[in-house]
Amino acid sequence: MSLRRRTRQPHIVAISRVIKLFANITKMLSYGFHALFPAKRFTLPERAAPWLSSKQESSIPRIIWQTNFTNRVTLPVYLNYLFNRLMAPRFEYRFMITQARHDFIEKNFSPEWLESYDRLQIGAAQADFWRLLALYKHGGVYLDIDAHAIWPLGRVVPADIDELYVTTRKGELSNYFIASRPGNPNLLKLIEQVHQNIVENQLTNVFELTGPGVFIKLLDQADVPTVSYRHACNQGSFTNEHFQYIDKKAGKWTKEQQKVSIIRQNPPSA
Repeated sequence: MSLRRRTRQPHIVAISRVIKLFANITKMLSYGFHALFPAKRFTLPERAAPWLSSKQESSIPRIIWQTNFTNRVTLPVYLNYLFNRLMAPRFEYRFMITQARHDFIEKNFSPEWLESYDRLQIGAAQADFWRLLALYKHGGVYLDIDAHAIWPLGRVVPADIDELYVTTRKGELSNYFIASRPGNPNLLKLIEQVHQNIVENQLTNVFELTGPGVFIKLLDQADVPTVSYRHACNQGSFTNEHFQYIDKKAGKWTKEQQKVSIIRQNPPSA
């Protein structure tokens, strides 16, 4: 498979700015909505069929994967979900909450990987590990709960590629957008590294332990297909930390890891 990288595409960047403006307007209006209806929440489906039938075979299955600590979300998070469905009408949608992630790993992977997953005490770290396992098993496109496509997802992820990784404003790899076929050996390398990091328990930051730091360490951008966030996916346009963690006292992982050890210590052997 030849590597593909997007060069400057000003029309996509321009459209992304229009989307961001629209999304920010809905976000501001949502403060008023939730002031009037503070207890109102919207339900994300565990599974939803594509809005339109797929017209061609694809190496990367047409599935969007997302996860969150709850499926009951605020209006901005729900609008973010709806926008992704609009941008990917031929993609199935699959969503898991915390317990469902555990059950999925228990059913499909080794006890050693499940034990490592269960030692993680911060939801974002669990989600980091789970997304790799979900894509390795089934393939598809993973998006963070606050991430949204800025161009039709079927064009961002062509039918004839096996994987695609996003690069940030700094030009570094990240993991809030990952596209892959099932059984991808690069995902296996990432999974094994995360497992090793948990077993060794030497790192104290989610970013390095389970997150983008693992991608930066293991994947050479010269050897894998990448796409700039400017041409694929943005974060935090529709929603923000307030709306994402309104029902979670611990807050975002950056705050939580300052109070809670990322990895639970193994119980002493008998």
